[in-house]
Amino acid sequence: MSENSDAPGTPSSGRAARASTAPGPQPEPLRFFGTTWVDHDGHYGLRRAGVAVGSLALAALSCVVLRVAFSGLAIAEVGSLLNILVVLMFAVCSAIAFRKTWEGFRARPADPGREDSLRGLKTIGFIGSLLAYFVRSLREAPGEALARAEYETALARYAKRRTHRAGNPAARKPTTGRARRT
Repeated sequence: MSENSDAPGTPSSGRAARASTAPGPQPEPLRFFGTTWVDHDGHYGLRRAGVAVGSLALAALSCVVLRVAFSGLAIAEVGSLLNILVVLMFAVCSAIAFRKTWEGFRARPADPGREDSLRGLKTIGFIGSLLAYFVRSLREAPGEALARAEYETALARYAKRRTHRAGNPAARKPTTGRARRT
């Protein structure tokens, strides 16, 4: 099962349930939420709480693991310069990862290639990404605002296209003064 799909047995209602049978644009499933963000159904609140608690717990556990690794450097007596560089590296990478993850919740990247080149840096600063997930999940599903804006724009475009259609163009009567030849 994909992590972007709804959990099995999760009740769906509203637009998300009609989306599979209705024509038109479909909502984008979000990680851990599927399409429950559309109508805030399917235990959306519990999922948000789970993401908040889980990301904060993982961030805390990651800090403990990094502390153990840092104490390994102290035991190896590598020197204070290397200790400072390691701490500085994790701090800077975490800050960049937080910022890039936060920006990803608000807008699509203008240059996906550049985002791919930052993947290693974001991996090192994974604590920053976890904290961005925690902070964002306090307000909404991470990425919900972007997905909702894109979905509502797509729905508006679809509705506009549908209203301009008047049926079979061959069945229309001619609008000019000329008679139609058969």
